[in-house]
Amino acid sequence: MGRLGLIIWLGIFIGSSVFAQQADKIIGKYRLPNKLDIEIFKEDGKYFGKIIGLNDYQDGQLKDINNPEESKRDEPLLGKVIIKNLEYDFKEEKWLNGSMYGPEKGMVFNLKITEVGKNEIEVVGSKYFMWRTLKWEKI
Repeated sequence: MGRLGLIIWLGIFIGSSVFAQQADKIIGKYRLPNKLDIEIFKEDGKYFGKIIGLNDYQDGQLKDINNPEESKRDEPLLGKVIIKNLEYDFKEEKWLNGSMYGPEKGMVFNLKITEVGKNEIEVVGSKYFMWRTLKWEKI
């Protein structure tokens, strides 16, 4: 590899490392407005989130009693993966194309993360023509 090839390779490597760091900024633990604590993690290039704390969620609800699939209503909420397949869009600098299961209603919503701050992230959940923007506190 010549000098120019090495420079190009290093530029690509460093650039992709910076992009990966940007994309991974959402990895961590958050408290949702409904009192659930979740942990966002990365798997196979996509981002997922699981419940890690209930904090007296829904007056002590421990199981997925509102799940539309009757066979899953006895499953524990703790450890349940409720955020799936978020992808970082480098052009828009947002996490898109994800989904989130809301155990309080037993519904799946479209999810995107639009902003990452020092102490919180901004998320947008949508279903059909309705959407809602929320802030999740970093813990």
